Amino acid sequence: MTPPHTSFVDGPTGPLETLTAGRGEPRTVFAHGLAGSIPTTRPYAGKVPGARTFLHFRGHGRSATPDGPWPYADLAAELWTVADHVGATQALGISMGAGALCAGLAADPDRFERVVLVLPAAIDRPRQDAAMARFAALAALVDAGDGEGIAAHLLAEEPAAVRGDAGAQHWAREQAGRLVGSGVASGLRSLPGQVPVTDRALLTRVTAPVLLLAQEGDGAHPDSVARELAEVLPSAILQVLPPGGIMWQHRSHVRDLVGEFLTPAADRTATDL
Repeated sequence: MTPPHTSFVDGPTGPLETLTAGRGEPRTVFAHGLAGSIPTTRPYAGKVPGARTFLHFRGHGRSATPDGPWPYADLAAELWTVADHVGATQALGISMGAGALCAGLAADPDRFERVVLVLPAAIDRPRQDAAMARFAALAALVDAGDGEGIAAHLLAEEPAAVRGDAGAQHWAREQAGRLVGSGVASGLRSLPGQVPVTDRALLTRVTAPVLLLAQEGDGAHPDSVARELAEVLPSAILQVLPPGGIMWQHRSHVRDLVGEFLTPAADRTATDL
């Protein structure tokens, strides 16, 4: 199968690889997590209408890798650049992408009409737990170009119930191939100790509806973070799913939730009729 055609947007510190699928309104931008990719993010858009634009943050895919640490504010600037370029009115961010959205919204709270935050990992307090420490181990594997080791690491981070699944194993091998030779190791070392915002009170100015998706039993993305964000964001809708993998055992339900939330009200009414 021929890979989808990507293009580049001039980012704040170099080219950013993007992919746009579909056309028309609404226009939604999708932001992956740390060590994620455009392909791993596309399943979230399965039931979202209109033009859907996916980006590779710095160090991922064929996007540029600037020197130095990766502050959330810089990631937000990359996301905002792509969103402005395509005229996006909606946004979805996963883990690191959710953090980038929070960082951007803290400074520009009215930028989007609807927002989805999937598996947020931090708000304004640094984390030093075991889940954060495992990023350093993955960084070493990326630097060493150890594709098999990366795949095993990625698979071990997934719920035990899906590790033996052929689809999960294939996903881990494919994603490992994308990480070998990438600039992701820099982010794996610098990002886990940082926070998206300096003060969560800044997010109280976000008036757009925000869908928060979390799952129980996820050490890297505690559902407590999503619950705390739901208390801060004025128009938040919280969905905490059972354990099992938010895009494994709950894939269909998550697609339905995201699709319904990011479909304009007029289009939802027409579909119901």
